[in-house]
Amino acid sequence: MRFTYTKEDVLEKAREDNVQFIRLQFTDVLGTFKNIAVTVDELARALNGDIFFDSSVIEGSVRNMITDIYLLPDPATFVIFPWRPREGAVARLICDVLTPEGQPFGACSRQALKGVIQSAGKMGFTLRAGVGIDFFLFHLDQQGKPTIITHDQAGYCDLSPVDLGENARRDMVLTLQEMGFDVSSSHHEIAPGQHQIFLKEDSTLSMADNIVTFKFVVRTIAQRHGLYASFMPKPFAQVNGSGMHLHLSLWREEQNILADPAEPFSLSRVTEHFIAGLINHAPALAAITNPLVNSYKRLVSGELAPSLAGWSLQNRNTMIRIPAQREEGTQVIVRSPDPAANPYLSIAACLAAGLDGIACQLDAPPALDECTLDFTDRQASSCPQRLPRNLGEALFALEDDQAIRSALGGYLCDCFLRAKKNEWERYQAQVHQWELDEYLANF
Repeated sequence: MRFTYTKEDVLEKAREDNVQFIRLQFTDVLGTFKNIAVTVDELARALNGDIFFDSSVIEGSVRNMITDIYLLPDPATFVIFPWRPREGAVARLICDVLTPEGQPFGACSRQALKGVIQSAGKMGFTLRAGVGIDFFLFHLDQQGKPTIITHDQAGYCDLSPVDLGENARRDMVLTLQEMGFDVSSSHHEIAPGQHQIFLKEDSTLSMADNIVTFKFVVRTIAQRHGLYASFMPKPFAQVNGSGMHLHLSLWREEQNILADPAEPFSLSRVTEHFIAGLINHAPALAAITNPLVNSYKRLVSGELAPSLAGWSLQNRNTMIRIPAQREEGTQVIVRSPDPAANPYLSIAACLAAGLDGIACQLDAPPALDECTLDFTDRQASSCPQRLPRNLGEALFALEDDQAIRSALGGYLCDCFLRAKKNEWERYQAQVHQWELDEYLANF
């Protein structure tokens, strides 16, 4: 639960708890959590937004032209790191990024999410989000670098002693709870060394803040156990990849408006439009929610992950699933995002897509509960229901999707596309081991 701290509250709590260092944390367009550390003597200046830095740290690439940016901390995000010593404690504040004129900086993904939240508010809607995040625990080598040797060989919901990550996962949950997180559950996932922790529903801005903090905390606690926590979507070809399932609910005047017992599946017309918007913008959303070359190794047919731009009640291969619970518990689960994604942009893009579906009164296609897509079928390449097969396809879709670009901001999208196109071209220029194994001795 987020406390409603003011700047004065933060200054007083820092004095009471002997805080000596404050990390001013922010997220770049690629979703990387970054920080600038200041001493407690600089805290008052920091809270007034007087700490400035170079814009390249936000834009995802370093260029010749430098723009000054200012970090404005959100007092509500103040928290003391429980794993640090209490004497000379270390705290953090999550920051918005502003221009020297005090306006939102165009590449600030937190500000982009705030903008879409405001658009939803003007339409009378409030989005809430919960999230289940998967990750792998790997051993480190003698130099302290991560290996691809998993910490255990356990499976879905296994217990100790098979689940060797149980102690680390428990410490992660306890640390998150001490920091004010509302953790619903945790368990061992299907793949060896894979785990999931579920965060209960919260406001969208708080959830995005929580997700970036979650990844930082999980990695920190894993390191203290001599392990490395990886949020790479698909470390292994032969086992399931990691997802970041967004559990979304839409509210109006404190009422969840997704359910309507008079409509098919007991889902309201608003829900149908919201789903239709997500499906209509699915190719562009993929660029945001699945931002790595590796992301698309997870989104393939035959895996327990989405490959279809559709919705269902039970089909794991659709990007959207509607669980059975209705009334106040009705949710739209967007299953395609992975944990490498920028959570601010992922939630903002999903909300913008859903709002566009509502505004345009789009009709959702039929549920795909009986549908699977076999990509070995010779007609699969032209099937309109599939998600993008690679990062290149998704980036082209984002470039052409004016609704999503407008919602996130043209400058931010240009920064994102520039960095990701460079990544895609670098990948395309490489010769991979599969190619050598497949072709070297035959051609």
